[in-house]
This record gives sequence, C-alpha cells and structure tokens, in this order.
Amino acid sequence: MASNVTGFRWSAGILAIAVVSGCTGSPTEGSEPGTAPKPSFAITIGTSQVGDVPGKDNEVVRAIESYTGTKLDIQWIQNAAYDDKVNIMIASNDMPMLLRVKYIPTAISAMRSGVFWELGPYLNQYKHLSAQDAPFYDNIKVDGKLYGLPIFRDIARGAVIYRTDWLQSLGIKPPTTPEEWYQAFKAIAAGDPDHNGKADTYGMILSNRYNDGSSALTTRLATSFGAPNKWGVHNGKFMPEFMTEPFMDMLKLFRRAYSEKLINPDFAILDESEAEKAYDLGLGGIRIAVAANAKSMQDRLVKLNPFGQYDVMPLTGPAGIRVAGEIGNNGLYVIPKAAVKTEDQLRKVLEFADKLMDEPMSTLQLRGIENKHYVKAQDGKTEMKDFTAFQREVKPYRDSLFNREGYQVAPLKDTPLGEKATRITNDSLSAAVPNPALNLDSAVYTEKGKELETLIMDAQTLYIMGKIDDAGWEAEVQKWRKAGGDEMIRQYEQAYALMNPK
Repeated sequence: MASNVTGFRWSAGILAIAVVSGCTGSPTEGSEPGTAPKPSFAITIGTSQVGDVPGKDNEVVRAIESYTGTKLDIQWIQNAAYDDKVNIMIASNDMPMLLRVKYIPTAISAMRSGVFWELGPYLNQYKHLSAQDAPFYDNIKVDGKLYGLPIFRDIARGAVIYRTDWLQSLGIKPPTTPEEWYQAFKAIAAGDPDHNGKADTYGMILSNRYNDGSSALTTRLATSFGAPNKWGVHNGKFMPEFMTEPFMDMLKLFRRAYSEKLINPDFAILDESEAEKAYDLGLGGIRIAVAANAKSMQDRLVKLNPFGQYDVMPLTGPAGIRVAGEIGNNGLYVIPKAAVKTEDQLRKVLEFADKLMDEPMSTLQLRGIENKHYVKAQDGKTEMKDFTAFQREVKPYRDSLFNREGYQVAPLKDTPLGEKATRITNDSLSAAVPNPALNLDSAVYTEKGKELETLIMDAQTLYIMGKIDDAGWEAEVQKWRKAGGDEMIRQYEQAYALMNPK
C-alpha cells in the first residue's frame, strides 16, 4: 500500500497508527476531523555515530517523525571525538535537547550541578518508560536521583557456552562447582574429544582481557560461585570481590588449570580476536561469554567442523543460577535545561521517548520496515529479509534510540540455539547480582580507579601463572589497600550510608 503520509511502503497497521498519532500531546490525542494537523515538535539529538550516517529525510526517520509527531535534527558525532565533543558541549552549556552521555565523572558532575532535568518525578507518567525493570534506572542514578534515560541493553548477558558434543562423548555434564569446572577442563584437555589423536584441546581459551571490565570472565564465574559482583556490601560494610572466598576459589581453579596446561598457556598475551578464532578452530571446550554469542560461534564452527555442536546454559553455581549484572545500557540521554527550558517541553521530549517504545516503533527500530528489512513468519514471529540493508539503514536508530529487544516487538525467528540464548538472557534477569558500588561516588576511584584496577588485575595474572604464591597474592592485596583501596572502601561506605539512611 502506498502512503501519502510517510512517502514509502510500510505495513498497514503501523501506517494507520502513524496517521492517528503523528502529533504532539498525549499518546491518544489527535487532531479533530476537519482541522489542520498540529505542527510537529522539533527535537534536537546529539549521539555517537554508528556506521555510516543515515541520509537526511530517509524513510526510517520519516516514519519516526510521523508516528511521534516530531521533527528530528540528529547530530551524529564520530566515536573517536565523541567524549571530547560532549565535554565541550557541557562546558559551554550549548547542548541539544537529548544528549547521549556515558556514566562518567564529567556527566555525573553536571548532573549534580543542576545542568540536566531530574526525570524521576515524571517517569511514572509514561507507560513504557515506567514499565522497565528498576535496575536499568538504579544503575544510572546519582545520589538516588535519575537524570537520564538509558539506551537499554541486557543486564544479565553472561552465560556458559560449551561443546555439548565433547561433553557428551566424555561422559560429563556442564560444570557448576569449582571442582566440576576443574574436572571438565581436565577431561577436555586430556580426553581427545575431537578424536584426532593429538593433545591440542583446552578446557577454556582465555584472552589477555579475561579479567578486564564489567563483563570480566573472572567476575562472571566467581559470581556464579557466590562472590559479589565487583563489590559486596553487608551491614553497610564494603568488600571488593577479590577479597572473598568464592573469588579465590575461582583464581585457584585457573591456577591449577594453568599449571596442568588445561587452559592455554599464552592467555596473558593472547588477543581477544585470536581467542575467538581458537574456539572456531575447535581448540576450546567451554567459554563464558554473552549468551547470544552461542549462535554465531556455532555458525563459524560448522564451517570447519560440520558435526561440531555448541550449547548454552545460564551461569549456575552451588546456589543455582547467579549472574553478574551489568550496567544495562549503552549510554544514557540527559535533557539539558538550557535546551529544554520549560516543563511542558520536557514532557513532550519524554513523550517522544515513550512513544518510541510503542509496538510500531519498537518493530521499526528492531526489525525495520516490513517486506523490506523483515517479513512476518509463523507463530507470530518475524524473520529478517535483508539484514545487510537493516544494518545500513535501521541499525543507527536501533543503537541510538529507545527500544529493548523482547519488549513490544514480535520475536525474531532464529535457530533453536539462538532462541535458547535469548530466553536465557531474559530469564537470568531475575538472578542478576547487582554491583552496589556502580552509582556510588568515590574521589579515589575518579582519580586513580584505573590504576588500582590494573594493580589487582596484574596480580591475578601473576597468581594464575604461579609467579606469586598465596603470601605474594596477599602482599599485592595489601599494596592495593595502601595505594588507595582502603580509602575507596571508606568513601563507598559513606556514599552508601547517605543513600540508605537507617
């Protein structure tokens, strides 16, 4: 059906709603019959560039504008220069109405200074924004207040991906305890699961980033054993993960595995991309990674080994499923008071964000245009038709606006393994362990957090490789404490007490 409203071929259901709702005001408000349509509400947006910059007035942005009753002016800023550009914008108080920022000291300081609108009091007035799980917002609050809207991403992504054909042939089950992990590593490394007569398989392939960042393998596995996610808090007292017994159980597991050559001996210098290739070549048996990676790993594996088979399971330990929760966003949008000057304008910007999570807009962002980028499949699912075009024409908006896979959008038809990974990611949210220090303030962390992290990360590598013993490890922990760790703990405890008064 050709549309004289949006100027392109689009599904009839979405088009009909776009005609009715393409105006400002509440989601159910529209122009009276016989009257002129209300003027569009102009919104300026500053975001990072994802791939090629979409052409102006393309069919995707026209659809968004028609449905939401807006006129968008999106400034796409190259990633390499993005942080510097945002800092300049904030310093000069010259910002768009929606500015994408990271949860970093510069943005947090501006939040505290009253540069941006506080959004918490308004959130419950918007059905989709208020329907999202609390951790998405808790993870970006500052002093208990919400100053931004997250670009939603999965919080509980970590999972165990394993060669189910190998484990079955070796007669073992996916591991859930430190001893089971060791026995699985040993069986894979010594049992010739690929039946080539060579000792060329490892229980796990680690890269040089194995313990780096919020998605560190060490944190994910230790959390499943019962450790806190980066930081633990009990009765207001904070303790870093690496000072807990379950974390040490994880380190001792890898120390033992390394000494017996059950994991790759070059892990400390192996690039992440090379570790990925090692799994593709059939050299590794078990991996801890994003659950969705299972499908792509399977696709690559069968190109070299048609009979190879991966499976995926939630991170499970002695106490059941326990997943290290991640921040749950790919940045957040703040609304500067200098650009959005009145409460009425603020409500219109929030309404725009909420409308983007209506089913038609969620479908547009996550699937594209029907019969061009995707088609409807059986059982109420959708199927990609032209993924290359989707990546070029739709992905920039999907990655930069408000949407959430699994919310207000029909499921994507996938391989059984891909669909299983999606279910695990969604179901693991209820078992996600939060990082209690994620949105707490520490001057030590701001000043030298990376230095302290590097110190303890290097110590972990030395311990796994047997270059330091238990006493040497304890000496490194004491060095961390004296270099600022104890003061950081104290600052986190003070900030936590302020946010959680008795």
